[in-house]
Amino acid sequence: MSTFENVREMIEKVGETMKLTREEKDLLLKYKQIKKAELEVNGKKFLAWRILHNDALGPGKGGIRFHPDVSEDEIKSLAFWMTIKNSLAGLPYGGAKGGVRINPKELTRKELEQVSRAYIKSFHNVLGQDKDIPAPDVYTSPEIMGWMLDEFEKIKGRHEPGMITGKPTELGGCPIREAATSLGGFIVLKEFLRSEDIDKNITIAIQGFGNVGMNIALILQKNGFNVVAVSDSKGGVFNENGIDAEKVREVKQRTGSVINCDETKKITNEELLELDVDMLMLAAMENQITKENADKIRAKWIMELANGPVTSEACKILHEKEKIIIPDILANAGGVVASYFEWVQNKTGNVFETRYLEKRFEDMMTNSFSKVSKFSKENKIDMRTAAYVIAIERILKAEKARGNI
Repeated sequence: MSTFENVREMIEKVGETMKLTREEKDLLLKYKQIKKAELEVNGKKFLAWRILHNDALGPGKGGIRFHPDVSEDEIKSLAFWMTIKNSLAGLPYGGAKGGVRINPKELTRKELEQVSRAYIKSFHNVLGQDKDIPAPDVYTSPEIMGWMLDEFEKIKGRHEPGMITGKPTELGGCPIREAATSLGGFIVLKEFLRSEDIDKNITIAIQGFGNVGMNIALILQKNGFNVVAVSDSKGGVFNENGIDAEKVREVKQRTGSVINCDETKKITNEELLELDVDMLMLAAMENQITKENADKIRAKWIMELANGPVTSEACKILHEKEKIIIPDILANAGGVVASYFEWVQNKTGNVFETRYLEKRFEDMMTNSFSKVSKFSKENKIDMRTAAYVIAIERILKAEKARGNI
């Protein structure tokens, strides 16, 4: 099943719950803009996309990923999920996404900069603070956002820092943005445990040790939680007594992988997913739990910090096994919430105190969890369906107000 087929299935499922018309479902699956380009750097060519799904609530918002497996199907799905995520968080954004089919690990820093600038040269006409606002995603960084901003402003002949978020703070970036996805996930975790009357004496395994997985591991350790396993693309490590996230980070930075950590048992990514732990945090890529391995998942609770890591077919199996999934559009929304703060500051010229941003951030993440949890329990539906219903209702109201339905 393709990633976009998961999107279609979810719309059909939620459409039944909401009693949506065919016109409404078709509108939700309609894309405002699909742009594709071929970037050329040093004689090498790379396919690239920028896709705007829906802008009824505001300009497009969504990251740019550099990855060898990037495809139009994937970027379409990610743009759709951004529409839903932004609506659920109450942000004045539609959903968009971008990507380049490239392995950044094979590029020099100079080549990476050239690819970043080539991307903006190809898509600058569809980007802007009131059109479509990119941000970092898989294998992109604040430095890359800085290069992209610089190229955009050179082309346009004006300053427009609000055209991109996740930038270095020197260029108008938000001080809480870099670890915001992880921090948002941690706030959602705390609220979930509180709502279910569960203490923090639980075991946690984290798939993925990039920016999001590494930061959530560090935050969990700092707050007294027991992380027993982590993994990256090369494999994972496990210690039933808990791992030292700080040490794992140092080993990853020094050697390139968590698997070189001493005093831990080496495991595969597949073995990590099947560990007998209380919570599984998915912070890698989409389609990690599928119908092929869903029956082997032993964790009671699953938190999606990556986008789309559990397929719709797997969701059915996990729900039958009474597993609780905290969905991506809720759990990983911290990044776009912090990006919103950055965008507001860039557009208005205001500079907010970090303490104010941290308080506002926690309030927004807590409120999002509360409304999803309440709706889920009151209507006896799973949290993903509840989150979609809340988000879609807001989008359709905006479309009706515009006269599009």
